[in-house]
Amino acid sequence: MKQSRREGNREKLYVGVIWIGDKPGKRISVWAENPIAAKEQVEAEYGKGHVISLHNEEDAERPR
Repeated sequence: MKQSRREGNREKLYVGVIWIGDKPGKRISVWAENPIAAKEQVEAEYGKGHVISLHNEEDAERPR
């Protein structure tokens, strides 16, 4: 099972797409401890008000 990029840290890789205005979606990735922190990082870099879709592959593959 993959851990994070930093030993002992619980960060996971979140990947997704951001749509800024009428431009095509741009692929993004961030390391964060949870989805809220991941979204906050993206908003800090690109600003608020954009459509953002993020997911963590490990979480997505878990049975529900």
